[in-house]
Amino acid sequence: MANLYDNEEKIQRALLISIDTGEFDSEQSLNELFELVKSAGAEPFASITQKIEKPNSATCLGTGKLEETAEFCKINDIDLLVFDCELSPTQIRNIEEVTDVRVIDRTMLILDIFALRAKSNEGKTQVELAQLKYLMPRLTGKGKAMSRLGGGIGTRGPGESKLETDKRHIRRRIETLKEELNTLTNRRDLLRQRRKKDGIITVAIVGYTNVGKSTLMNTLTQAGVLAENKLFATLDPTSRALKLPNGISVMLIDTVGLVRRLPHHLVEAFKSTLEEAVFADIIINLCDASSEEAELHLQVTRDLLKDLGCSDTPIISVFNKCDLEQKCRIPNADNIVKISAKNNIGIDKLLSTIEDNLPVKIKEFNLLIPFCDGSYLADIRKYGILQNEKYTNDGIIVKAILEEPMWKNAEKYSI
Repeated sequence: MANLYDNEEKIQRALLISIDTGEFDSEQSLNELFELVKSAGAEPFASITQKIEKPNSATCLGTGKLEETAEFCKINDIDLLVFDCELSPTQIRNIEEVTDVRVIDRTMLILDIFALRAKSNEGKTQVELAQLKYLMPRLTGKGKAMSRLGGGIGTRGPGESKLETDKRHIRRRIETLKEELNTLTNRRDLLRQRRKKDGIITVAIVGYTNVGKSTLMNTLTQAGVLAENKLFATLDPTSRALKLPNGISVMLIDTVGLVRRLPHHLVEAFKSTLEEAVFADIIINLCDASSEEAELHLQVTRDLLKDLGCSDTPIISVFNKCDLEQKCRIPNADNIVKISAKNNIGIDKLLSTIEDNLPVKIKEFNLLIPFCDGSYLADIRKYGILQNEKYTNDGIIVKAILEEPMWKNAEKYSI
């Protein structure tokens, strides 16, 4: 993996460029690009925005704006141009020829961060597959952005031997990665089937990147998940057991974060990771209450969950960082919770809301079980939650939490 730095002392200085065609909120997207660049380890030095009806097919920017950009790069010692859109190989080559600065686009930047963050075999395989699919049609337009010799942002992941070979070899590598990913996906499916067979209830934490999913995971389960103020700090799903106040244990799953305008093929690449939400019994849709775009972020996540087929799954909307200034309007409604995962505020309310949305109906019983019916006590241990038991002359006094199928038999022992 290439180093983030051009040398040991200097962090890459990036100029961010936005093309405002009116199709989306370019200012908010540019703000996100700033965070992405910082997350990749570079310095977002400045930004340039050009309002045009459509990008120039040859250089993306207009001729005058491109010359202005080249002059700015020369004066300010810019190392990297980051475009907040997807560029063609021809555009990248032409921009580099005019500016003499390496160029990457938004997708290449996100792929680079993915390559930096992926730790598991599945994560690394997904990243490499997405990179190769994206870069293969760009091999014919190689310029500074495709060079593996200089290092720096936009050059992580597959190495020289994998990207500088002919397309036939790249296709073979893609097929190999697909087979590896299918094997890993099948393994994950078997784990899901085992959980279902064992009656394990799963709760998936989903949401925009950098809203505190890993922090919440750590607060609830002491999982020790990497929790940094960086976009895509977590790529690989983490599963930990969580015991609710009512005694029910659930499997809590942390998933990869989302960003606005996440390219479709990146969603496809990480679909097996996102499918943890698809098969979950409950989904926690987490957002940052201190962000003006909190409600939009919730909607972005809802839309993706709908596309993945999660319409019938209970979704709890959780507004995190409520100890900070709230810049969004938080509605009062069922399945909406305000918390601060970092400061352990509102966690009790969140846990009770999870209990309210459990897929099984449960009830607490106080029972007196005769010694001759000891087999029923064994059933409670196996299928219910035995909170305590006390042996008396009349039988065994039991306090237990039972699911609905066991209620009928339990009622004849109820005290």
